[in-house]
Amino acid sequence: MPARPAAAAPPPLTEPVEDYLKAIYELETRFGAAATSDVASALAVAPASVTGMIRRLATQGFLDHVPYRGVQLTALGRRAALRTIRRHRILESYLTQVLGYPWDRVHDEAERLEHAASDDLIDRMAAALGHPTADPHGAPIPTADGVVDERRHRTLADLAVGEHVRMVRVSDKDPSLLRYLAEISLQPGAEITLVARAPFDGPITLRIGAHEPVVGPNLAAQVLVESMPATPSDSDLAMSVSPSADRHGREAIARPRPRKSAR
Repeated sequence: MPARPAAAAPPPLTEPVEDYLKAIYELETRFGAAATSDVASALAVAPASVTGMIRRLATQGFLDHVPYRGVQLTALGRRAALRTIRRHRILESYLTQVLGYPWDRVHDEAERLEHAASDDLIDRMAAALGHPTADPHGAPIPTADGVVDERRHRTLADLAVGEHVRMVRVSDKDPSLLRYLAEISLQPGAEITLVARAPFDGPITLRIGAHEPVVGPNLAAQVLVESMPATPSDSDLAMSVSPSADRHGREAIARPRPRKSAR
């Protein structure tokens, strides 16, 4: 029986198409669908241009219209978007870990390179890095098969006083914000305790190691976190010890011994 020909690789997409699909994926992840005005704002283009591109992408099978809400990616559009996102995040990881770029400078470099890098080059970079699962800013890296961790996380602004969490992620798009976060040691993996919260939407005091930086609620809302596993206390450890039992399998109860009378 003759061998079946290998499946043809998907045709390369133009840079604008990749940018649109990536922006729509990010908006859909946040809002469930992408409105034309939000796409225009994300890409800094005129709404009329967005309308024309969305119509074209829908005709090509990348998008579905959602009545009164905007558009969503089809399976084809989602695969294409995640392919571009994978290239971007692997490039950011390679730039920081191998070439020594600071985390506040890699976004723009990756934006330029993501459209030119081949999938083979990206796969080789990923292998050289040990197949990382997140980029330097904590964003999950899609696998080559299009699988990505899409769990939702709370933000620092959502925490109650006394909560102990680990930082997971922050957006890579604002270099000045990233530089400031690095100055106060607020980066993915940092363990954080919310120490105090001023009333009336006031500043929030954190504890990160030996430091207690104070941040505003707007910044706190941009930092994604996850709960830390509970550390058992001494009382918890005592309760976890199996009680002793007598020879009949009944729980033994400590009873005071009667004192012997003096003779």
